[in-house]
Amino acid sequence: MLTLENRPWLRSLALIATVGATLFLLWRSDERPPSADDRAELRGNREPDGFVVNGSYTSYNEAGELEIQFTSPRIEQFEEGNLATVEAPKANIFSEQAGSPWQIEAEDGSLLQNEGILYLTGNVRVFQQLGERETVLTTESLTLDNDLGIVYTEAPVTIADKIGVTRSKGMKAWIDERIVELKSQVEGRYETGK
Repeated sequence: MLTLENRPWLRSLALIATVGATLFLLWRSDERPPSADDRAELRGNREPDGFVVNGSYTSYNEAGELEIQFTSPRIEQFEEGNLATVEAPKANIFSEQAGSPWQIEAEDGSLLQNEGILYLTGNVRVFQQLGERETVLTTESLTLDNDLGIVYTEAPVTIADKIGVTRSKGMKAWIDERIVELKSQVEGRYETGK
C-alpha cells in the first residue's frame, strides 16, 4: 500500500498540485463578473432578459382603493434602458373624480421604467362610460408621463361622444386637473338636443 508518509516525492507532488490549483482559482477570481453587455451578447440584442405571459397587475392607493388594473398577453423586460415592451395592453384607471374607470387599450406599448413613461402605439383607444354617455378618444400613438401626470401626442386625435365629434392634430391633457389642450387643426361637430 502506498502512503504519502513513505513517498516524499508523492507528497511534494500533491502539495505542488494543491498550491497550483489554489493559485489558479485566485487568479480566476480577479475576473469581473459578466455584465449586462456580456449577457446581451450571449442571447442577442433583440432577445428579452425576462418575460411574462398573460400578465395581470393591480395597484391600490394608500387608502386601499383600486387605482389600476392592467393586463397583457406578453410583457418582455430588457435590462438595457430598463425597458419593458407590452403586447396588446389593456388598463382600467380608477379615480375618485371620474366615477367609472377610464379604459385604455392599444396594439403595443413600451414602458421606460426609470422615467415612468408609457408609450402606446397602434389603434390607441381611451374610453369612459358615464351612465348612457360614452366618451372615446382614438389616436395612433399616445404617451403617458406618470411622474408629471400628463398624456400627450402629436398624432391626429378624435374625441367622440353621444353629442359630437372633435378632431385635432396633437393633444396634451393633465390627468388630475381634467384639462385637455388640443394642439392644431381643431374641428368639431356637435348635435344639439331636439
